[in-house]
Amino acid sequence: MKNIVQPLLEDYQIGDLKLKNRVVMASLTRGRATNAGLVPTPLMARYYAQRASAGLILSEGTWVSAKSIGFIHVPGIYTAEQIEGWKLVTKAVHDNGGLIFSQLGHIGAASHPDFFDGELPAGPSAINPRTHSFTPQGFKETPTPRELTVAEIKQTIQDYKQAAKNAKEAGFDGVEIHAQMGMLIPQFLSLATNHRTDDYGGSIENRARIIFEILDVILEVWNSTRVAIKFTPVAYSHVGIVTPDEETIPMFQYILKKLNHYNLAYLHIVGPAEDLTGTPVEVLQDNYFSHFRHHYSGRLMANLGFTQESANAILKEGTADLVSFGTPFIANPDLVMRFKYNLPLSEINRDTLYTGDENGYTDYPEAVYNGNSSQSEEAN
Repeated sequence: MKNIVQPLLEDYQIGDLKLKNRVVMASLTRGRATNAGLVPTPLMARYYAQRASAGLILSEGTWVSAKSIGFIHVPGIYTAEQIEGWKLVTKAVHDNGGLIFSQLGHIGAASHPDFFDGELPAGPSAINPRTHSFTPQGFKETPTPRELTVAEIKQTIQDYKQAAKNAKEAGFDGVEIHAQMGMLIPQFLSLATNHRTDDYGGSIENRARIIFEILDVILEVWNSTRVAIKFTPVAYSHVGIVTPDEETIPMFQYILKKLNHYNLAYLHIVGPAEDLTGTPVEVLQDNYFSHFRHHYSGRLMANLGFTQESANAILKEGTADLVSFGTPFIANPDLVMRFKYNLPLSEINRDTLYTGDENGYTDYPEAVYNGNSSQSEEAN
């Protein structure tokens, strides 16, 4: 791919933001906020700064409130101390010429009483999502949650708004709403976990209501082209009972139709990791991203374990505008340079994905380019 024009390396305009390339660093939970306050650390600032050559960095999923927690050592953005910690991160990224969005998340029912002094987590309905929560004592099965009251739903929406304000104060360039499988928003969308009979349950419109109420309050804080949302519409693995059903396709067609009026920074879609044959969404097997492109008129970001070659291909054909990479950015802080010069990628050490120190975090070496990619080596 050396000497070939790569769409991945072209700059790209999102509203008033100019991305220097179309390589996006996807959100990656790394478990390094190893302090009682879940405050971002100088080590985290170094980690993000190392990867600032990406056209855009998406922060790890970040808790919008103390009630949204469900995974150990993940930072929040709801206290003054956390805001100060994130300022270190955004400054480090900006000082290295990068851009960074904050991904705002709430895990809803997929949590555990260990995070709430023994109190049950809450979700759309009192239905166990049947997944696991990573607690301070290790992975534990989720219990049956209690059902959120309407007042609590309204407060949760305001928590997203405050988190969006905090992200702006912390120096982020925008925010991405974390609506992937396993989180609170998909729990509202799912027929399996939402049996409500009020304005937030029943019809497709009601189950999707929380998305647009969250978007609307965040748009009181940020310009629309600084706001994005990420979905994993057809995930099956490790998400318990929140899986695609017979209303998944019409649900997302409804969501996309409404999102067309928002002029968001982008819509971030994660593709299927499994064969969809025999599932309620089998029709998407051979035209997954094209389906979303057909129904969504705005900017589209694709994520599906892309390689350099497949990412350039989807951009070239126009099915996506941006491509996000997760795992490759862990072991390759200089991923963009490796793409530019067609250098081999380093492999990750899975044993250090969620450990609390620099090992397997900030100690992955950059490649040294000597003008011949076949002879390039990694720096010590």
